[in-house]
Amino acid sequence: MNDAITISRDPVSTERCDPAARVTGSLLGFGVIAGPVYVATALVQAIFRPGFDLTRDDVSLLSNESLGWIQIGNFLFTGAMVIACALGIHRALKDGVAATWAPRLLALYGLGLVAAGIFVADPMNGFPPGTPAGRPASISTHGMLHIAAAGLAILCLIAACFVFARRFAELGHRRWAIASWATGVLFFLGFGGVASGSSSPVVVLGFWLALLVAWGWLAAVSVFLYRTVAAASNPATA
Repeated sequence: MNDAITISRDPVSTERCDPAARVTGSLLGFGVIAGPVYVATALVQAIFRPGFDLTRDDVSLLSNESLGWIQIGNFLFTGAMVIACALGIHRALKDGVAATWAPRLLALYGLGLVAAGIFVADPMNGFPPGTPAGRPASISTHGMLHIAAAGLAILCLIAACFVFARRFAELGHRRWAIASWATGVLFFLGFGGVASGSSSPVVVLGFWLALLVAWGWLAAVSVFLYRTVAAASNPATA
């Protein structure tokens, strides 16, 4: 009856409480949810905002009119989440190929989204209702800044894909390298299509497809790095 009861500590459970790993994992989690939040918010607006045509109009036009605050908030909120994810990636990579530029490029992508929310795109193509068809005869200052911010953001995300492709290739993760490279190429082609000024449904929907793939790639990389960090902090499970 007097035997001491020994309570053994599970080393895995203890390691999982490592504060640094938990913070890194939480930051990487924003990379998983940023895309779904951005896409879902944009699609709901595209369906219910009168006059908006998903096959013709740029999502940035949703920042106009009385309900424009929803898309503005979407840009700001998802941009902040991407920046948080970039910090998590910085903590996860630490050194080696892409350790410096991958998080920087993704942070610039997030900043570009934030700037795209601050500087509202000019109305065009008949949206909001009452706007003349086609592109505006002149572009306002905030419209130019929106275009510049969005363009820079997209180019930074494309570059991040290629930087990660190099890192994965050097680490021997061939499929991840190919997926990263393919995502960068697809997003570049999609961006090139809309940057040409075409409002063809094929071009617009092609860009939407490329955007979905890019967000999916960011989520997948975030999960991959989360598992890497978890395995490093829990050697017993590796």
